[in-house]
Formats: sequence, structure tokens, C-alpha cells
Amino acid sequence: MPWLRRAKSAVALGSNLGDSQAILEAAIATLTQTPGIFLAAKSNWYKTKAVGPPQPDYLNGCITLQVEILPQELLENLLAVEQQFGRVRQERWGPRSLDLDLLLYDDLIVDTPNLQIPHPRMRDRAFVLVPLAEIASDWVEPVSGYVIKELLKEVDYSDVHLIDGQL
Repeated sequence: MPWLRRAKSAVALGSNLGDSQAILEAAIATLTQTPGIFLAAKSNWYKTKAVGPPQPDYLNGCITLQVEILPQELLENLLAVEQQFGRVRQERWGPRSLDLDLLLYDDLIVDTPNLQIPHPRMRDRAFVLVPLAEIASDWVEPVSGYVIKELLKEVDYSDVHLIDGQL
């Protein structure tokens, strides 16, 4: 689609079932093989406590993308990659092999029944803000008007731990 300019987007990744790091790396590779989706930056991986029912710790990270597709199509691609890697939606905030959340798409604010941009809970989640601040610290979250590094100051990130052997 030559008429569609490239947009910047941010995606959070998480996994706490199976070989999480291998799943996350493979999911990024799969996603960026999709026409119109290009990897711009990838954070390190972080071990974090799970939110929700008792379950194993998560491995979390973020990527930024340059995309030539609209937000709804990007969401559909993220959901398809989750499914490809065995994501089963059984219980809210339950364990999962792969979780891909669309966080930001340029400075758009979208509120539809199946898509909210920015992600409605990203400002409260240290496991999202820590890796996102690593690769997009000056990106303005359009609802609050604050940059990511400022939002990070508002959350407790003491349970977000860099995986050894990185950086």
C-alpha cells in the first residue's frame, strides 16, 4: 500500500509457559516476516511476578515497530501470532504461552469494543513500562501527555528484574 505511510507502534510481549524466551524470540521473528511490519527496536527480557491467579513468573519485554498497516490489522496479526504459538484464552490474567499487547500506535487514541490504544492498563504496569522505557523512553503516551520515562517514575518496578546475561 504505497499510499499508507509508516507508523510507529509499540508492542508488549510476555510468556510464562514453556520455553518463554524461545517463544518470545520466535514470535518476534514471525511477526516481522509479515508484510508491512518492520522491527525497529527490541528491549531486553525481564522476569516479573504474574498478575492474577497463582502461576509461574513471566518473561516480559517490548518491541517497537514501523508498520505500513492500520491498527486493527496490526491487532489481528498479533492475535494470529498468539494463536500460532498456542495461546488459549481460558481465564482472565491466567498463564499463557504468549501474550502480545498493542500498546501504542503513533499518537493515536482509539477506543472501540475490540481495540483500545493506548493500551488501557499500560500506565499502571511496571512489566510494560520498564522494557518500553528502555527502547522508547521519550515516546509521549497520548492520553496522559507524559513520556514513558515519566510514567515509569509513577510505578513500583522493584519486582521487574533484568534477565542475566543481557546488555
